Amino acid sequence: MASGGPVYTKKYVEVEVDFRSDGLMLPRALIWDDGRRYGIDRVRAVQSAPALKAGGSGDRYTVMICGQERYLFFEHSCDLDDPCLGRWFVETT
Repeated sequence: MASGGPVYTKKYVEVEVDFRSDGLMLPRALIWDDGRRYGIDRVRAVQSAPALKAGGSGDRYTVMICGQERYLFFEHSCDLDDPCLGRWFVETT
């Protein structure tokens, strides 16, 4: 019998990012596919972690957007010859 809970998927999003001199990548805003832009007020934590709701893994950024805590994931590319380092996603229903 199905649990009846929401089904989550990965939603790939555009992200504006700053790179610090020590190499840390800090997301500053995410842009939805319809053009809506959400500024990231603060990055609270960065850690390697799975996306438990939608599957996959990568670097999980715990961010504050409009006063609410959210997770933003950076999924690394597996192809070392690919010029794309990876993609950003959020878990969404």
